[in-house]
Amino acid sequence: MTTRCEMPTSSTYDKLCTHVRETAVLASAQGLLEWDERTKMPVLAGPYRAEQVAFLSGLIHQRQTAPELGEWLAELADSPLATEPHSETETVIRELRRTYDKKTKLPQSLVEELTRASILGQQAWVETRPKNDFASFRPLLERMIELKRQEAAAIGYEDTPYDALLDDYEPGETTANITRVLAALRERLVPLVARIAESGKRAPVEILHRNYPVAKQEEFGKRVAATLGFNFDAGRLDITQHPFCGGTGPLDVRLTTHYDERFFNSGFYSILHEAGHGIYEQGLPKEHYGLPTGSAISLGIHESQSRSFENLVGRSRAFWGHFYAPLQQAFPEALKDVPLADFYFAINDSRPSLIRIEADEATYNLHILVRFELEQSLIAGDLRVADLPAAWTEKYRHYLGIAPPDDADGCMQDVHWAAGLFGYFPTYSLGNLYAAQFFEQAQHDLGDLPAQFRRGDFKPLHDWHRQHIYNHGQCWRAEELVQKITGKPLSHEPLMAHLETKFGELYGF
Repeated sequence: MTTRCEMPTSSTYDKLCTHVRETAVLASAQGLLEWDERTKMPVLAGPYRAEQVAFLSGLIHQRQTAPELGEWLAELADSPLATEPHSETETVIRELRRTYDKKTKLPQSLVEELTRASILGQQAWVETRPKNDFASFRPLLERMIELKRQEAAAIGYEDTPYDALLDDYEPGETTANITRVLAALRERLVPLVARIAESGKRAPVEILHRNYPVAKQEEFGKRVAATLGFNFDAGRLDITQHPFCGGTGPLDVRLTTHYDERFFNSGFYSILHEAGHGIYEQGLPKEHYGLPTGSAISLGIHESQSRSFENLVGRSRAFWGHFYAPLQQAFPEALKDVPLADFYFAINDSRPSLIRIEADEATYNLHILVRFELEQSLIAGDLRVADLPAAWTEKYRHYLGIAPPDDADGCMQDVHWAAGLFGYFPTYSLGNLYAAQFFEQAQHDLGDLPAQFRRGDFKPLHDWHRQHIYNHGQCWRAEELVQKITGKPLSHEPLMAHLETKFGELYGF
């Protein structure tokens, strides 16, 4: 595979790259402030932190919309540097043109207010969710939705305002196409979930609710993340309310998790999920940091890495064939008498549940459908924020057959809407689809992956990801990349084949 090519540069191109790299340095400082706000910042510092980050976002926006940037891009558009599709220089010019055209439609005042509302919204979410206080959280969410509508209107759209927001996370994707993709997935998922329920088998989940001391969870989680390929000399792991991956560049990647001493899965699988994101960030070409050629393709591709390490690797029998003995040594009181088969069944327990980040592989995408449909209605104005709790409950009854006991485990369980991340949720399902299709191809290319996992050898898979995904930055769009790697367009078939085989074996059908 060759996306790199030797092409002459120009003084204009050099000025363009220098400007964009300097902007990335400024953005990295903002990223560090945002990481600190969610992990280490004193509670009373919240309002001032919102002003700090809003000010920085305004400076970054000024640089992203500078007139000279538009002049350089116009000059380069018809130059030899932009003629070879998927080359480094063409990718830089193409993607920066796309970003410039979009950013210049947004007033700086709106950008700053969106950032301010995001920081304040997340702080309010941290305070109000444990209290189940939707009434206090509601005004901030209403304000955020109004700002996102303004953003969508400024950017423009053809069919629905949600398209303008979705494009931030999945460039070129549309609401209509994701609706089609998820509908096809739902048609196969619903019967599978029903067969699991009808099997009558129940996993011994009580195993996971024994005592798992936090210090040991952290030690074991870091050991596993390092084995999978995360470099802790260029990253760290911290505690937060809602896990995320952040940082300031490929040599400073910050993982976070949230531990529960009485539930092993909560902390461990959050670590694996965020480590997948972090390994991707560390694997991007460092020499291209700040440029599109050193940036992730899309959130769907990013989520393919987190979901792959969390589920396709971390919930596999072969993975635990290597790591179960060390896990028993780390938690002897909880696991010393537990056979591997019982533990494996427990971590793959499948049943309708309330919390998305703790959902099993079979039901997870139903959680995404709920959010995807509700946030479209919120942005379109068809659903009032005041009616969100009732609408959430109705959707959960429809898709999962259960209802949350309160708003904390209902419409307030995710931080995304508080942060203004409308359009993000469907990328989780896209990530599941991409992950399964990539994993199927990696298995074909690398041979017996389960045998490698049982030996504790995860380097071939890591190197495969680096070669086929990380090294290319944004040289390919997501739909182009999956076609290039697998020879097929994105399909729900690999994911459903994985789920039907795995859960058929676990639940005896």
